[in-house]
Amino acid sequence: MLGMRFGVNMMEPGSRAEFVDKVRRAEELGFDVVTVADHLGMPAPFPALVLAAEATSTVRLGTFVLNAPFYHPAVLARDVATTDQYSGGRLELGLGAGYVREEFEAAGLPWPGRRVDHVERTVVELRKLFGDPEHQPRPAQDGGPPLMLGGWGDRMLALAAEYADTIALTGAPTAKGGGLVGLAGADAFAERVSFVRSRLGARTAEINVLVQLVVVTDDRRAALADLQRFAPEMSVDAIGELPTLLVGSVPEIVAQIERMREQFGITYVSVLERSLDAFAPVLEQLK
Repeated sequence: MLGMRFGVNMMEPGSRAEFVDKVRRAEELGFDVVTVADHLGMPAPFPALVLAAEATSTVRLGTFVLNAPFYHPAVLARDVATTDQYSGGRLELGLGAGYVREEFEAAGLPWPGRRVDHVERTVVELRKLFGDPEHQPRPAQDGGPPLMLGGWGDRMLALAAEYADTIALTGAPTAKGGGLVGLAGADAFAERVSFVRSRLGARTAEINVLVQLVVVTDDRRAALADLQRFAPEMSVDAIGELPTLLVGSVPEIVAQIERMREQFGITYVSVLERSLDAFAPVLEQLK
């Protein structure tokens, strides 16, 4: 599908050989981007991305997304620049404010704290450091890697509209006590896209959605009815309109992605690692 990118977000811990096999398979299947999540209990993003760079040759590599409050900007700049160099300039930097309270507690960081403020300071400091010709190490990409900012609330999306090359819509708000509050419906998603576009002004940015589940089936309605147990307040039809779920036959999912592009302007679709193989025939058709 011209003008669109497709990524897979790696999250499962495992052996070196298993990880290498997965990222090579993603590249062979035609994914444009392989990303790594940033949660305690999952592989560390930067070592994983350097390994992914060694195992692949063309696929872009990114973080989806770093929990920015975990990192001091100067230390993060060093790790980003080094990873960009060692990946041959294939890095894309994704940042977020974090939403898992238990991870903040384990790291000794306050919750909720001033998480979005920290993201903004990080973005500004990285721009400053990467724009300084004397700063070492230097990233391979001039000015640093392309920036993705992910979120859902007004402040985070306004920040993304100001700075990001890619705006990742999480598809779910964050609860006050941490965690995500269900999946937002199509109307809420459309409202968030409208908010972003109103803040972008003359700027342009890629719009991303992280798909939580891909189910390839010839009985779409039955599969959607089964998923209703996760969102009992939604009708089957409403669940079928969620951009964060791709359900149906391969042609039906392709048509759903086409509608997402037309309705929301989504041009970058990411799936979770657990959907790597399920999405493969869809990606083949899209490519």
